[in-house]
Amino acid sequence: MKNIFFLGLVSFFTDVSTEMVYPLIPLFLVSKFGATPALIGLIEGMAESLASLLKVFSGYFSDRFQRKKEIAFAGYFTGLIYKVILLMANSWAIVLFARVVDRFGKGVRTAPRDSLLSDSAAKDQLGKAFGLHKALDTAGAALGILITYLLITGAGSTKFETIFALSMIPAALGLLMFFFIKQNEPGERLKQRDPFWGNVKKVDGQLWLYLFVVFLFTLGNSSKTFLLLKAKAIGFTEPGAILLYFIHSLTASVLSLPAGKLSDRIGRKKLLVPGYFTFGVCYLGFAVAVSKPVMTAAFILYGVYTAMIAGVERAFVAEISPPELKGTMLGLHSTVAGVALFPASLITGLLWVRFGSAVPFAFGAALAFAASAVLWKKFVYGIIKPGDDNA
Repeated sequence: MKNIFFLGLVSFFTDVSTEMVYPLIPLFLVSKFGATPALIGLIEGMAESLASLLKVFSGYFSDRFQRKKEIAFAGYFTGLIYKVILLMANSWAIVLFARVVDRFGKGVRTAPRDSLLSDSAAKDQLGKAFGLHKALDTAGAALGILITYLLITGAGSTKFETIFALSMIPAALGLLMFFFIKQNEPGERLKQRDPFWGNVKKVDGQLWLYLFVVFLFTLGNSSKTFLLLKAKAIGFTEPGAILLYFIHSLTASVLSLPAGKLSDRIGRKKLLVPGYFTFGVCYLGFAVAVSKPVMTAAFILYGVYTAMIAGVERAFVAEISPPELKGTMLGLHSTVAGVALFPASLITGLLWVRFGSAVPFAFGAALAFAASAVLWKKFVYGIIKPGDDNA
């Protein structure tokens, strides 16, 4: 559990840093450079998708060379570089470059980190391990958002650039946590020296099915920046929108560990199906929201969805992957989701500009319900076997 705890602290401090900045990005783009929702969708979609292509390969190389800790550290280090670039931004193109650098780092670190987590947990406690990690991750996110909220509502209202600079402190603390993390001795490389796609072909059908479900779902799950824009559109101030984001992260943090433990007891699939359905209900709430109470309730439900899905789906992928390809498949899972984020964010931005804010959220809800139905149907008819409670 020591590794799991310190990996959680890495994510805790990194997310304090990240979320001090992330909710400000759409506000920064709009106030400084006059960006439209379509441009914000383009920036977020490009950043997420371009970087996501790295995730499967970083997972593959962490499997092949067993340098998971070093690869993860390099990915987290880019978080500091990201903040430096933001401090120098004088156009939306520089902000785009900064976002690509940040997502590049996430693309590099995600799979080896998740593989380290999986290696450090007993098989019957994968949900607990990923749930604890997600709880610390989202607790850091909540704290980062709260810090930013307090800074921008303080006397004189702190400038964007000041917050960007302050966010580098927790990013550095996250890197220090790596000194306490252990990994298997390097040199235990894959016995099978097949090319990348030769190894991937070994994966069985239920994982490919799940990756299809992830892609379908993510097409409607656009960048969270649109949630903040929606909050502003119905009358929330900038600090009020950031406070909503804090409520979402706090809800996810409180519920992630119980959700992970529950998945250990009842099986991952029995939580994933209602998790996707919950997202659909949540996005319907965003679509119809015209009042602050409805928007607040939708953000809380978004936190519930995050707790039900974020850690559990990674535990599910780790559990059904061949042991020698665990990092590769965790990376492929992140790549599939990341690639889908580009069209998702672009579609959301274009639909928003053409039809208003309700339509893109209704579109996302429809795809979430479809993904839930596909996974449920396959579960019922045994393609993902219902008797395999730990799958």
